[in-house]
Amino acid sequence: MTQAMKIAIVDDEQDMRQSISQWLALSGYDTETFASAEEALKGVGQDYPGIVVSDIKMPGMDGMSLARVLQEGGASPAVIFCTAYQDQALRAFELEAVDYLVKPVRAERLEKSIEKARRYLGTDEDQDDEHYVRSTVGGKVVLTPIHRVVCLVAEDKYTTVIHEKGTTVIDDSLTELEQNF
Repeated sequence: MTQAMKIAIVDDEQDMRQSISQWLALSGYDTETFASAEEALKGVGQDYPGIVVSDIKMPGMDGMSLARVLQEGGASPAVIFCTAYQDQALRAFELEAVDYLVKPVRAERLEKSIEKARRYLGTDEDQDDEHYVRSTVGGKVVLTPIHRVVCLVAEDKYTTVIHEKGTTVIDDSLTELEQNF
């Protein structure tokens, strides 16, 4: 299932841009890569990405300035900083970063950050339902990306969702799920 949201990857290290882009492509995301903040600002134009994964320290404009310019320009992408420096987290969160990853980044950790960013951006309940199966586990809402669902099993008046990371039980019937997805 292809994700509708565009993700911009901004990093002066080509290997890092390629790795992140490849990991996200495996999950069906549409990515665009930029070698600098200036290149990203020129490249996105009015077609702002939903999520920006950016290094902080780069030649020229840094990632923090990029996030600030995007916010001031009316764009409000979910920003995930991906950097080798641990000491910039406070500044990043002051700029309303959704997450802060320290290099080297693991694919699983990046995926969790992207899911967190999608939840952060999810202001339309109906839009979220198009991409996630919602369940409640221990009073906490769990969103399972629909592309991670392996199968659904109807049992009595519940449905078991079997996904890549385990199982959850939901109240929706198979008929309701079929209509939603």
